[in-house]
Amino acid sequence: MNNSLKTRSSSSSPDKWVEDLARFLRNEPGVEAVRINPADRKVSVATLGSVDTALLDARLSGVIEAIEARLGGSMAGSAAAPAGFILRREGDSAVLAKESCETAPTFWKWREFQWPEVGVREAEKPEDWRVLATLAGVCGVFGLLAFAVARTGSASEAVVKGLYLLSIAAGGWDAAIDVVAKLKKREIDIHFLMLAVAIGAMSIGAWGEGALLLFLFSASGAMEEYALARTHRAVESLLKSAPKHATVVGPDGKHRSVPVEELRVDDTVMVKPGELFPVDGIVTKGRTAVDESNITGEARPVDKGEGDPVFSGTINLWGAAEVSVRRLPSESTLQKIIRLIQTAQKLKAPSERFTDRFGVRYTYAILGATAAMFLVWWLGFGLPAFENTMETSSAFYRAMTLLVVASPCALVLSIPSAILAAIAWGARHGILFRGGAAIERMADVNVVALDKTGTLTTGELDVIGTESFPKGREQEVLELACALESKSQHPIARAITQYGRKAGVKEIDVRDFKSITGQGVKGVANDATVVIGRRELLHDGPLEDWIKDIPPASPDLSEVWVIGKGLLGRILLRDVIRTQSKAVLLEMRDLGLRTVMLTGDRRHAAEAVARELGLTEVRAGLTPEQKVEAVHEMSMAGDRVAMVGDGVNDAPSLAAAYVSVAMGARGSDAALEQSEVILMNDRIENFLSAFRLSHRARRIIRQNLVISLGTVVVMVAGALGGAVPLTTGVFAHEGSTVLVCLNSLRLLFGKDR
Repeated sequence: MNNSLKTRSSSSSPDKWVEDLARFLRNEPGVEAVRINPADRKVSVATLGSVDTALLDARLSGVIEAIEARLGGSMAGSAAAPAGFILRREGDSAVLAKESCETAPTFWKWREFQWPEVGVREAEKPEDWRVLATLAGVCGVFGLLAFAVARTGSASEAVVKGLYLLSIAAGGWDAAIDVVAKLKKREIDIHFLMLAVAIGAMSIGAWGEGALLLFLFSASGAMEEYALARTHRAVESLLKSAPKHATVVGPDGKHRSVPVEELRVDDTVMVKPGELFPVDGIVTKGRTAVDESNITGEARPVDKGEGDPVFSGTINLWGAAEVSVRRLPSESTLQKIIRLIQTAQKLKAPSERFTDRFGVRYTYAILGATAAMFLVWWLGFGLPAFENTMETSSAFYRAMTLLVVASPCALVLSIPSAILAAIAWGARHGILFRGGAAIERMADVNVVALDKTGTLTTGELDVIGTESFPKGREQEVLELACALESKSQHPIARAITQYGRKAGVKEIDVRDFKSITGQGVKGVANDATVVIGRRELLHDGPLEDWIKDIPPASPDLSEVWVIGKGLLGRILLRDVIRTQSKAVLLEMRDLGLRTVMLTGDRRHAAEAVARELGLTEVRAGLTPEQKVEAVHEMSMAGDRVAMVGDGVNDAPSLAAAYVSVAMGARGSDAALEQSEVILMNDRIENFLSAFRLSHRARRIIRQNLVISLGTVVVMVAGALGGAVPLTTGVFAHEGSTVLVCLNSLRLLFGKDR
């Protein structure tokens, strides 16, 4: 082993690819180390205990794609390990491991995962459906030409068979490639069945039926790929919308273009009209409108001014704006969406996994049944083995017909085609599903438990009034508050500053700014000391008796006191209820969903919000553990609970729920990690869209199963009785496959209702 690179935490900054791997390891408690080799495209992880390999593979893929994009296939140069990790080189591979005792690696179990195909490289390849459509077209042309020549008798039988052979070769080309690859692994699938039938048809002189079968099979394959391509294209538009460069505004006011990966928190970037916002941030200068449809599904432009948030990948429509970076590019809303979609496409629903297993076993069963029925028809009923007559078809011809009509092409596609279409529709409309299981389970929900702060409310405080003592000096109170709070990053400070800007208060210089831990802030403004903070600041000092006569703010309000020279006042703030919350709750009840508020806030504050929203069931003052108990209690009563939350304290109850739903923009990493459904840009109304989508997807899946299974049952019954010609069987089999794909596409192009 060549340990040419072995480092612990270093004072130098680790490379970005090392940071990506370290972040992955921190988020995966069961994973101890990762080994990557971009040159040979190999990746392995060391685990302790059991892990969900499907979920691990999905999460690892997004990390490796980001790393490969940065490394370009090599890891040249030195790199430092972040604190708590060890980095070493093993030949052309690099291993990043969590720091542990020397004996720990002996207990590791190394698992090798497939190196993911990077989205850019996939986008550069021609779409498979175009290739399949071309082959199907060639197959059809030569098949029709052979049929026409045979009917007119204008050419010899050898020429007719040659034309049919060209048709069959074109129609079976893609299937043959797949069969060869499977046979090397000692596996067979539906492609093998189709080639077997085509070869069998040729062997008994049914050249036309063989060509027709492969034409319809390749045409339906092209249709399937087209349906999937449309689904993936809806998702890949997000990948293409990721900005590559940003214009940074330096301290000297000069502009320079840098790669997006180099941006850091608190950098200021300039975004001109028509450009994409490169990061998640806050507008610090300028006014504009933004097209956020690719992130939130909102069709109308959203006005943005100073203090308003913007998201990576959205389009600046008309005004130049300066934006302060609030999240690293790798953690932006757009990148979260991309990673979540990549995960969702790899995690299969339970019914989808069943059809995958069923398809393989069914293939073997049908081959066995076909061989058995050939012997029954030949030896049991005395039909000719291979020779067709005017009165009856041969045993082999009937066996080939049975093989065609019993093939489960449509059945195998019935569920995954609908699931992928639903995932893509959701992504286009601001709803991210972490796999097909969430889509299936959402339709079973009958209770919706919602957190208050950040879910039913925005989680952002809004100034509703200013008071001064004595009255008449409210403007001075607001000016001093804005002056000091502009130096702070606290949510209350941002609310006051934003309110002051809109009110047009004059700017006041502040010096000697300091934070009073747990109490507030202070500084010197207008040559006098000003203190801003909680009511407790007035309890000790000359105003102690006086403050007792001032009643505290109502339970649903927060108050910030301003104490200056000869001036005393307070600013009142309230957590803003989302404008759509009331309408969403009403519609939930109309849909038969029971709604419950689970919150850690004080009962008076929770009940005030509940009254305004018309919510009757409230459980307030809950710890995270009590929220979990509440979810378990409802689950034990037979309810299927969907928990909607956004904070770290919601993560345990999200994990305990039947379906977990997170608010995407405000959602903490812990909440997002535990969630199966994510509502982007905190649009609570998207929960209803997700609920309705799950019901539409379930209907489509059931319809697909009826179409596929119904066709198989009817055609198999006819084939066993000898009443179905091979040509009819071919049309029924391939027609049902195309119909299933088209039916699933209805989800992709369907409306919300």
